Amino acid sequence: MPSASSPVASGSSIGVGIIGLSASGGWAAASHLPALRALEGFDIRALSTSNPDSARRAGEQYGVPLAFGSAKELAESPDVDLVVVSVKAPDHYANVMAALNAGKMVLSEWPLGKNAAETRELAETAEAKGVRTFVGLQARTAPHVQYLRDLIADGYVGDVLSTTLVGSGHAYGDTVDQSNIYLLDPANGATLLTIPFGHTIDALTMALGEFADLNARAVTRRTTVRVAQTGEEVAMRTADQIAVQGVLESGAVVSAHYRGGLSRGTNFLWEINGTEGDIQINGPNGHLQV
Repeated sequence: MPSASSPVASGSSIGVGIIGLSASGGWAAASHLPALRALEGFDIRALSTSNPDSARRAGEQYGVPLAFGSAKELAESPDVDLVVVSVKAPDHYANVMAALNAGKMVLSEWPLGKNAAETRELAETAEAKGVRTFVGLQARTAPHVQYLRDLIADGYVGDVLSTTLVGSGHAYGDTVDQSNIYLLDPANGATLLTIPFGHTIDALTMALGEFADLNARAVTRRTTVRVAQTGEEVAMRTADQIAVQGVLESGAVVSAHYRGGLSRGTNFLWEINGTEGDIQINGPNGHLQV
């Protein structure tokens, strides 16, 4: 994150504009809106959607005073200090860039870009403009993950010898909701690797340390997927199996496997094996961040 000073005067509220806060719901309405309203020092002043009519409806529904039909209008509003980008991953680049070009602070959901080139360009633009930026890798801020990190740091299991992780991606299985067909195209950047696995491996390295060395495979085992609403078969173009083995800087050995869909058995199990004990973390699916 660039070390630029905040453009907001000391003691004043940060004016927030949320791109993607829709009257039909979604992640922005379910997570960003209630979280920001529960915190002191933030004032939700604006939202934008894909057109002025839907923005107006959302503004009325959520009691947000300024409603814009484009991200550019929101970003350029003098009432907005911080832009929250809460849209599908393929649209992150354009919306984040609009905020950066307006000189505004940005919180973007993960993954930041569709690919490494987009992500690198956004990071370089933020640094060049001296703008404070944040990426929503929210698993590392979840209380249960922070508690786990503290247990490890306090020596609860002694020296960590190894860790084993298996998870199911929920999506990327044998059926797909019509609204999520875009997940099956790796060009959109919203894959099993980048979303459920990406959030979880970030939490793993936050708790246990970074990789010193690794080997990884991404494999597509299903060739087609059935659309839930229509029964149509569509191509599975992204990997539905992710396997990573490696060694952390501490010397601990890592084995992690994510698979698409849901398992008839285990859908999330993270074991940490140490010289003095072991920890198991269980969950209903592989989205540790939720």
